[in-house]
Amino acid sequence: MRNELDPTRTEAGLTRRDFVRMGAGLAAGALAAGPLAQLAGGAVAEAASNPLASGRSIPLHVLIAGAKKENALNTIALPLNWANYGAIITAFEKKYGIKINNIAPDDSSGQEIQAVVADKSNPSLEPDGVDVGPSFAAQGKSQGLFAPYKVATWDTIPAALKDPHGYWTGDYYGAIAFGANMDVVKTMPTTWADLLKPEYKGQVSINGDPRSAQDAFMAIWSAALANGGSLENIEPGIEFFARLKKAGNFVPVANTAATISKGTTPIAIMWDYLLLGYKQSFGTNPPLRIALPATGVIGGYYCQAVPRASFHPYAARLWQEFLYSDEGQLLWLEGFAHPVRYDDLAARGKIPAKLAAQLPPAKDYAKARFPSVAQSNKAAAVVAAQWGPKVASA
Repeated sequence: MRNELDPTRTEAGLTRRDFVRMGAGLAAGALAAGPLAQLAGGAVAEAASNPLASGRSIPLHVLIAGAKKENALNTIALPLNWANYGAIITAFEKKYGIKINNIAPDDSSGQEIQAVVADKSNPSLEPDGVDVGPSFAAQGKSQGLFAPYKVATWDTIPAALKDPHGYWTGDYYGAIAFGANMDVVKTMPTTWADLLKPEYKGQVSINGDPRSAQDAFMAIWSAALANGGSLENIEPGIEFFARLKKAGNFVPVANTAATISKGTTPIAIMWDYLLLGYKQSFGTNPPLRIALPATGVIGGYYCQAVPRASFHPYAARLWQEFLYSDEGQLLWLEGFAHPVRYDDLAARGKIPAKLAAQLPPAKDYAKARFPSVAQSNKAAAVVAAQWGPKVASA
């Protein structure tokens, strides 16, 4: 489980527009480590002529040559069963012959940012790429931690899902869904109101503590949208879970593939792509049914960024080019996560029909709401203040 949310993060109160305005000034900031730090302290002319400093896509043959000389790539916080990262890592290693050191696969977005700062003098631990929630992507940019880079497929990435200067780029997204172990659950719930029924006593769970886990936090927000809340008001979601707890239906156990299959948490509320991956691995033992809630559908995305202090800057950018290529995007889709270039792939007929058929109907995703960074920060503060006294009793 990746714990993603930290309501104490320093960018609280800033909007995405604020961060965009900061971009020009932050581009000159650098950490005192790694090859790019040396560029930032050098002559302007030298930086302008260096492909690593340009922020533009670098020809693949140049990246491959440079990456092979570096012969290493440090990733961080990539569980192998999360969005098909196991297959993605294997495919990259096989394609380019570069071994990936996947550091701390279960770290959170906040811990990724901490690692970028704390390990800036350690070539074996400093990440060459991060996969973080949008609030943390904005934080990394505001702190001058990232180097701009626009991949070759930049123009096919929706403008709303990327920093205009290339400091971070959305990579994949999902929606909060219900999953039910049908060996235990007699009737599949389809609405948030269904979950209050007596038949679901001791069965409903979320993926961790919403004060620190992104998909648990988004589950609370989904409940809010279905119960009179909005992207500006998450409090009805907290109130809903307080009612769910009072009814005895809420299980305060973080759901995992093991707890779902064993029936400890037979109704799991989490990212759709995780549930779809579990369903594939379970087969029919147990049978797992998945549905987006009829109302209150909410979506969330993660972002890629290249740390400015990367010790393997060519490999770091080669990794980005691979992830945003058709091959990399389809590998995310094989893990049931919607890649950021999904519309472009669909328009060009690149999505295999068999793969598309495994996903929930596109019309269901059309209802998804996507909160902004500012809205997420505001909601996080409310959850941090109210979840303990109203639901967790801690």
